Amino acid sequence: MIPIQELFIFILAALMLVITPGPNMIYLISRSITQGRGAGLISLAGIIAGFTFHVTMVSVGLTAVLFAVPFTYTTLKFLGVFYLLYLAFQAVNPKNQGIFETKTDLKEDKPAKLFSMGFLTSILNPKIAVFYLSFFPQFIKPEYGNIFWQSIQLGITQMTVSFTVNFLIVLFAARMSIWFAKNPFWVKIQKWFMASILTGLALRMALDKTK
Repeated sequence: MIPIQELFIFILAALMLVITPGPNMIYLISRSITQGRGAGLISLAGIIAGFTFHVTMVSVGLTAVLFAVPFTYTTLKFLGVFYLLYLAFQAVNPKNQGIFETKTDLKEDKPAKLFSMGFLTSILNPKIAVFYLSFFPQFIKPEYGNIFWQSIQLGITQMTVSFTVNFLIVLFAARMSIWFAKNPFWVKIQKWFMASILTGLALRMALDKTK
């Protein structure tokens, strides 16, 4: 099992991932505001199903790669470092949308389409794939036990964080959108705070000398 202190750092990284604006977040909030909480929750179910697909593929792949080609750890490590720094830059880039600066002119769709769109948005989201491939190896160590099950533990942790945050956002999307629109100062604070945390995680990963 992965030590609790390492798991806490992973949870922080997963939290930064889920609150960083991307295809999943923008689609989910837009659906919740446009079509209501029910549509948002169905879309969220599709997104979580997509996470399950990613976790399964990455867990099987990492188990094979880390045993067969150990030096790939360094490549994955710095891929994660550069990706974190990219997310930090994107967080404060004035050209990018904020978390609640989303489309509200979507047409209403039936539950099956809402779920399938959430699923496809999730499995086709490069942010998730890069996060799994670059972050998982940083927390997986042979001395912690079976590599495959460590990957599953991290995957379940990430999905739990994502579901919890997104569930709350679906419930309060409309109110939060109005509040942030009236208080743009806090949007800037949120962006810079997120960028600072992402940069800190990148530095920790770059300086990590384990493995």
